[in-house]
Formats: sequence, structure tokens, C-alpha cells
Amino acid sequence: MPVKAVCVLNGDVSGTVFFDQQDEKAPVVVSGEIKGLSKGLHGFHVHEFGDNTNGCTSAGPHFNPLKLEHGAPDAPVRHVGDLGNVEAAADNGVTKVNIQDCAISLCGAHSIVGRTLVVHADPDDLGRGGHDLSKTTGNAGARIACGVIGLAKV
Repeated sequence: MPVKAVCVLNGDVSGTVFFDQQDEKAPVVVSGEIKGLSKGLHGFHVHEFGDNTNGCTSAGPHFNPLKLEHGAPDAPVRHVGDLGNVEAAADNGVTKVNIQDCAISLCGAHSIVGRTLVVHADPDDLGRGGHDLSKTTGNAGARIACGVIGLAKV
């Protein structure tokens, strides 16, 4: 049975991101738009908590139920919430999101429903940057927008 979810991003930038999964074994298709990003790459992650009471800070760390190091979306070792980067082609324009991911889910143990999606100020180095934060956050910088992922009408 198909499952759909949606996240409205608010902060220094804004947008709407949709999640679509045909069944629990299928990859999740992530699509949508983010408005106002500066040109370049921006870290894009699912964080552990669906708590935005203190802005994006209260969302906690990346969603990491398997207790692994941070990595690229296609890496064998990564956080479930590691979705890599979104790329803005121009300053303050509309950035299209189009990702397909097999680690996240909209149901079961790795469900991202009720968690927070965060857009970061800087590129995610995908765990390869050699910085102290590379293996935990991808050294992606400040959290510039976030929103709780909720179930959407199918």
C-alpha cells in the first residue's frame, strides 16, 4: 500500500518536500522545492526528533538507529538520515529536490515520519572531509531551515 508524507520547511529559506513510497520494500522518492538557498551544495538530512520548539536545534542529531558513522547516501556505512546534498543552481532561486533513497522509509523501524528534515548552510562532505565533524554531521554547518515530516493524504 503506498504511503505519502510531506514536510514544510521554514527558517532562513522555505519550501515543501514530498516523500512517496509504493510499499515498505520500495525506495522512497523525495521531491519538492526549496526557495532562497545560496548557490551551491547544502547538506540535507533527516534528524532524530520531530521537535522544532527551539528552532531546528531541538531536532537533535541525524536519524541514526543503526549507530553508524556519517556517510554519503550511496555509502554502505551511513546514518539512515543521510540524504547528501541538494544543489542550488543560482542564489535565492528555486532549488528542485529529486532524490531516491533506500535507507529511509515511511513505515517500519526506519520510518522518518514524525522526524525533522533539515537543510544546512554548507555542503555535506559525505564523511570524507577529514574535519572533526565529518563522521558525525558531514560538517554541513548551520541549520537554515527545518520542518517535521508528517503523513500526507494518499
